[in-house]
Amino acid sequence: MKILVTGGAGFMGSNFIRFMVNKYPQHQIINYDKLTYAADLRNLDDIKHKKNYKFVKGDVCNFKFLVKFLKEVDCIIHLAAESHVDNSIGNSLIFTTSNTYGTHVLLEAARLNNVKKFLHVSTDEVYGDIENGSFKEDSKLSPNNPYSASKAGAEMIVRSYHKTYKMPITIVRGNNVFGPYQYPEKIIPKFITKVLEGKKVPLHGSGSNIRTYIFIGDFVNSLDLVFNKGKIGEIYNLGTSDEISNLELTKLILKKLGKDDSYIDFVEDRPFNDRRYSVDISKIKAMGWKQRYSFEEGLNRTIEWYRDNESWWRIKLIKSLHD
Repeated sequence: MKILVTGGAGFMGSNFIRFMVNKYPQHQIINYDKLTYAADLRNLDDIKHKKNYKFVKGDVCNFKFLVKFLKEVDCIIHLAAESHVDNSIGNSLIFTTSNTYGTHVLLEAARLNNVKKFLHVSTDEVYGDIENGSFKEDSKLSPNNPYSASKAGAEMIVRSYHKTYKMPITIVRGNNVFGPYQYPEKIIPKFITKVLEGKKVPLHGSGSNIRTYIFIGDFVNSLDLVFNKGKIGEIYNLGTSDEISNLELTKLILKKLGKDDSYIDFVEDRPFNDRRYSVDISKIKAMGWKQRYSFEEGLNRTIEWYRDNESWWRIKLIKSLHD
């Protein structure tokens, strides 16, 4: 089987590809990535010589190329996306282009080539925020920022292709994913690398906003489970019950790195910042999925990785200063 993973040089994509290449030597795993600022082929140096791995540089918006290229692809796992909320507030058109239009282009090229399976990776942010309880897969979508709106728009197109063309599509909506190889713009890698540089960490507002996290090792396992056993046409929430406020998270990271609260720099909040995300994960649990890494263990592994791979993230930070 030939499996195309879009966005395979990014954080989630590279971790997922490594997992798939090692677990399924009988399958050909194709990494399709545009190599934008957050992508890095160094993420996959350890598997780049494996016989069942292949990299192809390309854009999900390139319809002509995809129509021809997908003739040799059996299944697609669509991870490619612009994903940083702050960036979407500053330049939202890029998010509509990559996340919504790009998904539509990929779907149409896949349809014309009768792709056997299309797994679309979305986000829990499409639900909006929730004060109490948790969103289920059939809850109303109510995105509150340009990023989540572009992902919700992509989902609507994905759903339409299943209903109209009977395309074999499955959707997953994940919690905040963290772990090794994450570009240092999201809160966990950003704050870890800031502290390792001896700098203060910029915390939005009061830090009272609540998020739920899933370690990348658990995320790739749940994604693999849905890919192999998920029902066509269904939606699955992927995540954990590890809720924590941004302030509590910040203090925990500082403590683990031997720093105190004086390293917190409270900065102006976003124009709108979702109060709390939470999804009901009973559906994926019913399929047999179990969390393997506690939040504490995942955070320890992540901190250790950034400590041990300073050259990786310093190159990222230097490059971002020149972009």
